[in-house]
Amino acid sequence: MTRVWPGHPFTLGATWDGEGTNFALFSEHATAVELCLFDRPDDALESVRIPLHERTDQIWHAYLPDARPGQLYGYRLHGPYQPVEGHRFNSAKLLLDPYAKAVSGTIRWSDALSGHSVHHPEAERDLIPDAADSALGMPKCVVVESAFSWGDDQHPRTPWNRTVIYECHVKGMTMLHPEVPEALRGTYIGLATDPIVDHLLSLGVTAVELLPVHHFVTEPRLASLGLVNYWGYSSIGYFAPDVRYATGERGQQVAEFKSMVKRFHRAGLEVIVDVVYNHTAEGNHLGPTLCFRGIDNRAYYRLEDDNRRLYTDYTGCGNTLDVRHPRTMQLVMDSLRYWVKEMHVDGFRFDLAPVLARDGVEMNPSAEFFDVVRQDPVISRVKLIAEPWDLGPNGYQVGRFPNGWSEWNAKYRDSARRFWRGDSGQVGEFASRLAGSSDLYEPSHRSPQASVNFVTCHDGFTLNDLVSYEAKHNKANGEHNRDGSDNNLSRNWGVEGPTDTTHVVRMRERIKRNFLATLAFSQGVPMISHGDEMGRSQEGNNNAYCHDSALTWVDWQLTPAERQLLDFTRQVFAIRAANPVLRRRTFFSHEARVPGEPKDLSWLRADGGEMTELEWRDPSNHVLGMLIRGEATDEVDERGRHLPGQAILLLVNGGARSKPFTLPAVSGPGSWNEIIVTAHPSPRLVPEGKVNLAAHSLMLLHHEAPR
Repeated sequence: MTRVWPGHPFTLGATWDGEGTNFALFSEHATAVELCLFDRPDDALESVRIPLHERTDQIWHAYLPDARPGQLYGYRLHGPYQPVEGHRFNSAKLLLDPYAKAVSGTIRWSDALSGHSVHHPEAERDLIPDAADSALGMPKCVVVESAFSWGDDQHPRTPWNRTVIYECHVKGMTMLHPEVPEALRGTYIGLATDPIVDHLLSLGVTAVELLPVHHFVTEPRLASLGLVNYWGYSSIGYFAPDVRYATGERGQQVAEFKSMVKRFHRAGLEVIVDVVYNHTAEGNHLGPTLCFRGIDNRAYYRLEDDNRRLYTDYTGCGNTLDVRHPRTMQLVMDSLRYWVKEMHVDGFRFDLAPVLARDGVEMNPSAEFFDVVRQDPVISRVKLIAEPWDLGPNGYQVGRFPNGWSEWNAKYRDSARRFWRGDSGQVGEFASRLAGSSDLYEPSHRSPQASVNFVTCHDGFTLNDLVSYEAKHNKANGEHNRDGSDNNLSRNWGVEGPTDTTHVVRMRERIKRNFLATLAFSQGVPMISHGDEMGRSQEGNNNAYCHDSALTWVDWQLTPAERQLLDFTRQVFAIRAANPVLRRRTFFSHEARVPGEPKDLSWLRADGGEMTELEWRDPSNHVLGMLIRGEATDEVDERGRHLPGQAILLLVNGGARSKPFTLPAVSGPGSWNEIIVTAHPSPRLVPEGKVNLAAHSLMLLHHEAPR
């Protein structure tokens, strides 16, 4: 006989206290709740079904003194099945706990996972409940032991202006790495092994941004095609690290994720996780019943005001989580706080972030969500990054997030792509992106660090493919090449796809170097997409979300050209780290700090003079010089002492013809020296007063005083 005590509602989820486990579940509209205990993950029937009689403030709860870590469980909820009123309760469906700290495995799809009948015409299908039991196909929640030996683990708290982000996939980073033990490849533990950590440190990376690790679902359509949701943007468990990246089950993924974070912290690396609080894996009104839909559909989801049967979809994924409801807001905040306090992560990248700020239909920069985050003593202290667009009305919101937030800057991405593929009329916007995008962030009193600069990310072409393909090649995705963006701003430089043509190969390598150097030498926060530093390719697939294979894994067997690109990447980010003028905390002033002295930043034309309005507006101009004085640094040490910088001159030529560039005079003795030239392998001596800036190339010079 199972012992059941009243328990308490104070901590949602299943909480092991060393003697027993308290279970607490919110549901506003349920009429009854049953806690189901299982012996094995693949059981089709629970061993014990326990009615929860205690209900406090809409939280159903009980304490089981005999439930220990490893105990498998789920819920069945009773209530009205009235889709037109927004209710979809169905006690035949086993449901995951929204606060589960671990989930036993993956879903095994069948019609039984649908809360409604699948055998009626689509127009009325979801109006009729389905009686089949879903427990066989559902993974089970796991009671976990939260104790972990963190030792003296500390958040690195790297300042934003010294941050270099590396976006990567937990599994894809290690599956092909020959120095990672085979048993650890594709896992949290494998990601934190020495070969990976050493690689990241060699690049100058300070923060690892992980694609979603919340427990997620592969959609039925993909499963039927033999594909998977590889990226993970289909969350169903906001507290549970996905079991697929663990070496063990029954909660082992929690300890292994913590071990990974602890190892990264010991190396000085921060861990940022990509979070998907905008929608869940349950899809639209014809989707499965896995968790939120069956627990309280009207509380967790935004429903159409004039027809609560249908879901408001600002995400393109069928539904939208409703953070306007206090319990849903609590879910998001409790999840964020858990990942900081219990899992020790250092920040979050919010997928489709405007969704969270749609108090009404429009995105609101003063939304309640931002206020709640700002006043939270835990979450407000970590790095917060928004993907500043969604699929709702006026969904493109770059530059409109509040202080304390950084944003993926797609205007930076697009400007860099247009400039380096040779588009006309780009120097003005490109200059703004190089200088930190003050046009986007300065009006709201934000800093250059509000801009997370990137050229590529997980979504779209890799860097290699950006210079190798002009059209997407996504046929392997099973959608007849209709998915993925057609607006890639790419250029293949003469041949579509792989080629041995020498001049094409050389130009592609040069353009890749241009992009990486631009990223390193721009004000703001640079983000590298995993494998770009080594020329990773996805064979022209710009939407490889559904491929868990060598197509998406990082290949560590490098050709000589790939090794050269890796060395180049290490070099340019080492230069960034060494010179504080390249990573200012504030925007450049438009005027000289002292009358009569040069400005901290000057924009130069090819004859060495300052750009005029005429040159800025000239659509045929592809050449620009960016001169930053050594005194332009605004960085200080821990005691507030000014850190000196070194004058640099960044020259860019996005056009098809080489151009002589007259070097500017700088006060004080010394001379200009090349340190990076993307057009040839190694820097050369600078001729007195002038350099030849090759077509489609970048050059970085610094000013050296005589020794």
